[in-house]
Amino acid sequence: MFKFETQLKKLKYQALKEVALMVKENRLNKNELIKAPYDVIKGDKAEYRCCVYRERAVFYERVQMAAGCMPDDNILHDLVEVKDEDQIIYVMPAACDKCPIVKYSVTDACRGCIQHKCMEVCPAGAITRVAGRSYINQDLCKECGMCKKACPYTAIAEVMRPCKKACPTGALEINPENKQAMIKQEECINCGACMAACPFGAIADKSFIIDVTKALMDNKKMYAVAAPAITGQFGPKVSVEQVKTAFKQLGFTDMFEAACGADAVTVHESSEFIERMEKGNKYMTSSCCPGFVGYIEKKFPDQADKISTTVSPMVATARLIKKIDKDALVVFVGPCTAKKSEIKREGIKESVDYVMTFEEIMALMGAFNIDPETCEGTKVDDASYFGRGFAQGGGLTAAIENYVKGKELPIEFKPVKASGADEIKKAMTMGKVGRLAGNFIEGMMCEGGCIGGPATTISLMKAKINLNKFSSQSSKKNVSENEELDNFKETNMQV
Repeated sequence: MFKFETQLKKLKYQALKEVALMVKENRLNKNELIKAPYDVIKGDKAEYRCCVYRERAVFYERVQMAAGCMPDDNILHDLVEVKDEDQIIYVMPAACDKCPIVKYSVTDACRGCIQHKCMEVCPAGAITRVAGRSYINQDLCKECGMCKKACPYTAIAEVMRPCKKACPTGALEINPENKQAMIKQEECINCGACMAACPFGAIADKSFIIDVTKALMDNKKMYAVAAPAITGQFGPKVSVEQVKTAFKQLGFTDMFEAACGADAVTVHESSEFIERMEKGNKYMTSSCCPGFVGYIEKKFPDQADKISTTVSPMVATARLIKKIDKDALVVFVGPCTAKKSEIKREGIKESVDYVMTFEEIMALMGAFNIDPETCEGTKVDDASYFGRGFAQGGGLTAAIENYVKGKELPIEFKPVKASGADEIKKAMTMGKVGRLAGNFIEGMMCEGGCIGGPATTISLMKAKINLNKFSSQSSKKNVSENEELDNFKETNMQV
């Protein structure tokens, strides 16, 4: 039914699908969860791990995560429910390769110089001279990096674990006893960068797939709010129109574009920006990316008052749906794990009921035997060209510029576009010290924007091509042309 670019994506799909099937067939219990690895991984020949036993252990951890349990739970209750915790991202112990690498090592470029700067600066005395070259005793090394900085030949190489290198807040640490990766919850923003970076797929996000499946089985009035990055995620031949039909066949009442809310966010955030600048504020930041908002709160708390108080497109669209239908249950579908944390924030709670990634929705469709590629298309035209553009870096900025120009608003809008942790850190640092080359920061935690999110099913390059094509198909070429904007006037757009 679905094709996968990597073995890892296929494994995620299989684990999620198994749990959804258990709920659908009313057999979700401890014994079924334990049996799942044996049902999926048959025989005694390993395909991608050292042995089939470890493959099953890893798959069992994935099933636990899909069932809403932490992977280190030793005992599962017969009735499994998603725990009401803020933490979304977890390291799966059996899956972690413990990356047997050393951070600093001496390369062949070492000249064995007489000055020995590397030895002199080492605070742990870990560097000695062996056979005319420097040698690092890894048992003594504190990984401070002083030797690398001191070496005149840049002969000391630095290698960092992919998960640790990807983490923007320093929440990813290595257990000194067993070398296993671990996450400091107090520093984690649930952005999923480590999950996307881990080559062994040892980091995963907890899922709401049980709750959503149960709601569908109970015929609840479910509405999907689809992120614009959804285009192309279900296959190269599957259109967003076909995905909308698939949602309806799955049991959803309807599917709305989150980009519709993006148009409303553009209008509201533009007004908020003008108001702040008139009050003498130096700059304002965007608020649509929960990873970016979390990053500011964790690493630049003294700049948190610069964050826009306008809700994200996801929340705006959800609130509009619930204004129309008071019995609605809203499920946001996108590439973002941080959205699972956003819906628990004060001022936003109860706007969105569940968040599911593209991976999870694909598994849900598989469990219900629904193939989007075989579905007839249903019209999708909720948003403007610029609203859909929110899914990539610079999209929000482009939307505001379009709206400001069209309405001839009295505003000097000087945006600084930051995509990815490095650019965000630089922009926020400049803002803090008063040297920002602009008055608005558009922050997107993922490289390239939402289309580069941790829970996408296709590459960034493919996603960008698909998004641009989808955006150009909108009949609304300007933000102000979206007739739905009137319906948002009585919708609360504030956090």
